[in-house]
Amino acid sequence: MSSVLYDAPGPRGRRRNVLYTLVFLVALAALVWWVYDGLKSKGQLDWIKWEPFFTSTQPYTTYIWPGLQNTLIAATLALVIALPLGAFFGISRLSDHRWVRGVAGTVVEFFRAIPVLILMLFANQAYSDFTDIDSEVRPMYAVVTGLVLYNASVLAEIVRAGIQSLPTGQTDAAKAIGMRKGQTMRYVLLPQSVTAMLPAIVSQMVVIVKDTALGGAMLSFPELLASVSPMSANYGANVIASFTVVAVIFVVLNFALTSAASLLERKMRRRKKSTGAVVHAGPGGGLETIGPAAKHIDDGRAV
Repeated sequence: MSSVLYDAPGPRGRRRNVLYTLVFLVALAALVWWVYDGLKSKGQLDWIKWEPFFTSTQPYTTYIWPGLQNTLIAATLALVIALPLGAFFGISRLSDHRWVRGVAGTVVEFFRAIPVLILMLFANQAYSDFTDIDSEVRPMYAVVTGLVLYNASVLAEIVRAGIQSLPTGQTDAAKAIGMRKGQTMRYVLLPQSVTAMLPAIVSQMVVIVKDTALGGAMLSFPELLASVSPMSANYGANVIASFTVVAVIFVVLNFALTSAASLLERKMRRRKKSTGAVVHAGPGGGLETIGPAAKHIDDGRAV
């Protein structure tokens, strides 16, 4: 079937596509066999290396669960702090005051340009030199600080872009019924832009969860990925098995996060579709359209 963007292939095109598919499948099978043969020749597929993860709970209770707890704590703290901070700087970049836009833009561009690992290292050194934080919990503070500084700047750009993606008529309509800029942002722009921003915010949440592993690699932060080294050392050097189990946990964790966010997004879209606009005559005899912000409007004036 042909469409505007796609022309159905003819007989030669179909044969060529079948040939490409067969070549790809053969190459994929060869790659899988090469990986399997390499792992088997190194003894990484021996049952003795995988047995602890299927016959005992000790690897999970001793290594994986404590690391997963630290990962979740660091990621949650970073998200809880970075999200409102990013919203503040994102809205500040839209301010009518030039000095506010300049300060917010400088902060956002500065921390967005620095790799998150460098921010973690700087924070760790700063906590070591200027505070009395115990060395055992210092990596946690450094990881959270680095994640907050970097991801708040990225979230600020997400918030700014989400608000600017709305039609200008939304702002004009709010001004026409007497709403101040703060009320327009709170009752009109932000509620509508959340749906547009949600996929990008969820992607950044996944990045936060994965970036906690940088603290384990460079700051000895005992997170989930850092549990691989002691776990593999105590179970017959099963490095591949340990990495595989940890990778599966990361996949499940991030999949659950994105699935929950997708469900929330669908509910928000359905709620927005079910909220109809009401058109009525305004004080001057013209027509006014009142949408979700109607409950905050009284006689055509903001309250």
